[in-house]
Amino acid sequence: MLMMMMMMKRKGSKESLALVALLVASASCILPPTKEDLNQISIQGEKYLDRQIENAINGVKEMKSVMQKSSEEHKRFLDDLEKTKQKKEEAMRTAQEMEAELEKEEEVCNETMKALWEECKPCLKNTCVKYYSRTCSSGSGLVGRQLEEVLNRTSPFSIWINGEKIDILEQEGQRQNREFKNLEEKYTEMADGVDNIFTDSMKVADHVHYSPPVIYLPNFLSPYARHGRSIRSLFHDPFHGFQNLFSPMMGMSRNFFSSMGSMMDMDSDTVPNEDGNVNEDVIITKPYGNGRMTCREIRRNSAGCFKFRDECQKCKEIQHIDCSGKKPLEGPLKEELEEALALAERFTQQYNSLLKRFEEEMFNTSSILDLFNRQFGWVSSLANNTSDGIFSVQAVMCKDSEKKPNGEEEPGETKVSVKLFDSPPMNFTVSGEIPWTDPKFSEVVAQEALDRYKETSVVVK
Repeated sequence: MLMMMMMMKRKGSKESLALVALLVASASCILPPTKEDLNQISIQGEKYLDRQIENAINGVKEMKSVMQKSSEEHKRFLDDLEKTKQKKEEAMRTAQEMEAELEKEEEVCNETMKALWEECKPCLKNTCVKYYSRTCSSGSGLVGRQLEEVLNRTSPFSIWINGEKIDILEQEGQRQNREFKNLEEKYTEMADGVDNIFTDSMKVADHVHYSPPVIYLPNFLSPYARHGRSIRSLFHDPFHGFQNLFSPMMGMSRNFFSSMGSMMDMDSDTVPNEDGNVNEDVIITKPYGNGRMTCREIRRNSAGCFKFRDECQKCKEIQHIDCSGKKPLEGPLKEELEEALALAERFTQQYNSLLKRFEEEMFNTSSILDLFNRQFGWVSSLANNTSDGIFSVQAVMCKDSEKKPNGEEEPGETKVSVKLFDSPPMNFTVSGEIPWTDPKFSEVVAQEALDRYKETSVVVK
């Protein structure tokens, strides 16, 4: 700048010298920008924002594409779940039919069976309470009362034909139905949320009449992205993030799957509580054979006490009772029942695995959708924008430079007042290193205004 002034002096151009002085004064913020200067900064800022809007619209299109791929995967999951459910229900029907057939056989030798049963029940109750009390800290009285109620409405054959497992599988089927319904509701909510964002964004696209450029997508938007953040889109109703739809359910399913293992006699030595620690009430007991139970499990389903049947002689005699030359519990009916139960249990666990996989897929997809929405979803809020202009710089005020301890001058910050879309005026400062005469000044101001607008449109937790 100094060389330019010297050259102009040599030429004796007073007009040029005055122009250079004006430029220096403007660059140094000695002179504030005129109304026309503010208008030019606004125009350049609008051009920058146009590019951001176009990029955001394409980001939302990519977000829609992610949801469409998820929808295809969702259909496959539904097919697999339905097939598995049908196989499970068929196995359960077979088991229940076999159980009913055995109960008919039981009626043939009713008197003998009744006498054995009346002696078996108190022994089974006392044995279960005894072993429970040795291991578990509390609840033995409750377990005894609950078991007595179960025994009074149970068939004598039930203690030898895994009758408690039929009850467990039926309860599990009801829980699976509730879980599936909940998952479907959450998935529908997620799909509707993406549709709303997409529809509003396309309204913006129609309004600006742009030709889609090459889509720019940040590196962090990969299928394996996993950020613990969530957003709220700017819609009529608060929306707390796609991932939050599935986060609580992930915890519930993990807790359930761990407890289901011991109920189904899967190998495990301890079951942790919610804190991940093992306490007195959940120590595994191993009274006989492969039976494994927890204190909590017995409290919730006292039919688990049937596993103590080998301790009671009268209960053992029921297994070998002869009814008019037939031994029902040693014949093919019992084998068919056990095969059907094994199938029902296998398909129940398979259904749980599918539910868990579906839930994990939705959690991962929702994480990616949240990242897209956080980056690009703000553009959907412009669908209801009623203001005429996009961006207007209303005032630029410079502060005097300050001297550093080493004697060098540090440019003072520049205060800016702008209006973006239909938001209230925003006031913030820009580094004095970029004078308002610099073409980059308009981009810096526009980006800062857009970032602040996003904060009002998107809530990050």
